[in-house]
Amino acid sequence: MEDQQLFNDERPMTSVEEYQFEPIKGQPMLQWKGKRPFESTRFYPAQLKETFGDEADGWMNKLFWGDNLQVMSHLLKKYRGKVDLIYIDPPFDSKADYKRKIELRGRQATNDKTAFEEKQYTDIWSNDEYLQFMYERLILMRELLSDKGSIYLHCDWHKSQYLRCIMDEVFGQENFINEIVWQYYMGGKGSNEFAKKHDNILLFAKAKGNHTFNKLTIKRYYDFVPSLKDDSKNSTSGKDEIGYWGLVSCPDVWSLKSVFNMGSEWLDYPTQKPEALLERIIKASSNPGDLVFDCFMGSGTTQAVAMKLGRRFIGADINLGAIDTTVKRLSKIANELSQRIPEDGNPLYTGFEVYNVNNYDVFRNPVQAKDLLVEALELQPLPGNELYDGEKNGRMVKIMPVNRIATRADLNELVLGFPRDKFEQRKSEAPNKPVEAVTLVCMGHEPDLAANLQLDMKAEGYNLDVEVIDILRDKLNLEFRRDPEAEVCIEGDKLVIREFFPRNLLQKLSIEKTYVEDWRELVDSVKIDFNFDGSVFTPSVIDIPDDGQLVKGVYRIPADAGSIKVKITDLLSESCEVVL
Repeated sequence: MEDQQLFNDERPMTSVEEYQFEPIKGQPMLQWKGKRPFESTRFYPAQLKETFGDEADGWMNKLFWGDNLQVMSHLLKKYRGKVDLIYIDPPFDSKADYKRKIELRGRQATNDKTAFEEKQYTDIWSNDEYLQFMYERLILMRELLSDKGSIYLHCDWHKSQYLRCIMDEVFGQENFINEIVWQYYMGGKGSNEFAKKHDNILLFAKAKGNHTFNKLTIKRYYDFVPSLKDDSKNSTSGKDEIGYWGLVSCPDVWSLKSVFNMGSEWLDYPTQKPEALLERIIKASSNPGDLVFDCFMGSGTTQAVAMKLGRRFIGADINLGAIDTTVKRLSKIANELSQRIPEDGNPLYTGFEVYNVNNYDVFRNPVQAKDLLVEALELQPLPGNELYDGEKNGRMVKIMPVNRIATRADLNELVLGFPRDKFEQRKSEAPNKPVEAVTLVCMGHEPDLAANLQLDMKAEGYNLDVEVIDILRDKLNLEFRRDPEAEVCIEGDKLVIREFFPRNLLQKLSIEKTYVEDWRELVDSVKIDFNFDGSVFTPSVIDIPDDGQLVKGVYRIPADAGSIKVKITDLLSESCEVVL
């Protein structure tokens, strides 16, 4: 993989040891343990997996499954300085696990326990780890932004003060535009404090004064009787069932409903945001045809609104459930938009592609990664040991965060937690031997990860034996999951799915004492490409039933069909692919 300079100037690369964080006069900088520069990154390849719809003006929207640091490193090569608007709803460090309710389709299960909760992602960080995580990604976003571009960072009280400091450093204090307060009514019940009823959205420009900004107006209701303008064609004031109103410039406090239980818009996806929120952001800071980017995509609200408003978009998420949810959502919207002609005459960009970055296909859900790795690596548990995840062949095993590249900052927990008293005893007993043999397990890592850990401890007088197991490199030797299986056949001019066995889902249902008679209750969608080229999946049949309904299971084969590929996706977003 080739290295890419993040900066356009000719500054020489500096090592971590040589780098000095010298604050600029008048511009305070946020510091944390393990903070280090981020001046270069690697180019990661992306593999095109699926295509939906057609190009418009030579453009196809793009969704990427993978670590967004790797995704943005991939995008730098082609899209540096070309993204017009970024909206991100990153982890808040809320110290919570976010779960999604998984519910069987139909009503044919043999008992009432037809639903369970599946953890989608965890939002529990150490402070230093979180800050470095966001710092590196914001630097890449700055490089992707165009000169007229803006970035909206959605956060809340947990880390808003720190993120503002980081954004001041990365984008420059002079490019701060607004801190928007999104006020809502759900949640936030306080006993000995004021109820927390708002989120914060930090708005920065790449170059303030040059950034796109379309003035928006909203209705404001008066508590008095105003003087109304009598102009029905261009009314700026009036009266309705609520009272007297007038159009005013949109302020930085937004009272918008949250998305929970909002009819068809609610997808039962944790931390899902309402389309009205993204509509206001996209209308204000982009124009038709502009490129919108969201690399913490979730349920795909940014992409959905961008498609409806005629913007091009790129999205990314590390969770396969997010990719699957977004694909279903966009497919439905694209189908609806195909039935109408845009009123403004601008094209609608409804076609999109799905990519896999750096062959990221090992873990469907990174939350489950640790348990899967402990099982796959056959680690011996260490009850009561909070530092290591297990032991194997005399080596202490530490599983690094596997939903992204392991960096030097990720070593802080180890360095701080090492038992110095035991190290001293072992050193005195065998001065020429390592005091510990450590195995680091990760998914992608900085090339000097092991060396940095050895150097950090050598500075204290301890020798370590460190090895790295990289899942991306070594995954073929490990069995991580049991893939779903299906029985699919051709009967005359019809393709028939006879059986479907999503093993992981069935195992969960077995634990929940739930038994299913109809395999279609386990299926979220069926997609069929009747002319599969052997590489890119381009489905012409997309069977995504409404809630409570079941997939058809029988599909007519067109006369011009060639090689047929069937993709059956279960309720956990795991898929079985069959080629006939």
